[in-house]
Amino acid sequence: MNFLRFGLGLATLVIIGLGFVWVIRVEYHLGYLWWPYIMGPGIGLIGASLFIRSMWASALLGVIGGSIIWGATELKEQAVRAELGWYPFNPKPKPRPPLAERIRKWPAPHL
Repeated sequence: MNFLRFGLGLATLVIIGLGFVWVIRVEYHLGYLWWPYIMGPGIGLIGASLFIRSMWASALLGVIGGSIIWGATELKEQAVRAELGWYPFNPKPKPRPPLAERIRKWPAPHL
């Protein structure tokens, strides 16, 4: 039995599970318009994983980057779920990201 692959699978499960939590928290505190600023580091992590020699570290960085990209695409859907009352809705004004009006015109990404 290869414990490296078992550990990588377990780490992937934990990373994806934490992804659900941070998407809820980021949408609650910042809002969905921050998605491009969250997607950028995810793309960067996947790109960095291509240049790492260690299989374990490369796979782990790729999974983290993929989870971050997935989370960035889920922020708009999470905002809708919060408005429907499925999750807590933050009535306080949320900080606006740089270029908010331009980002508002872009279609939110979907996976």
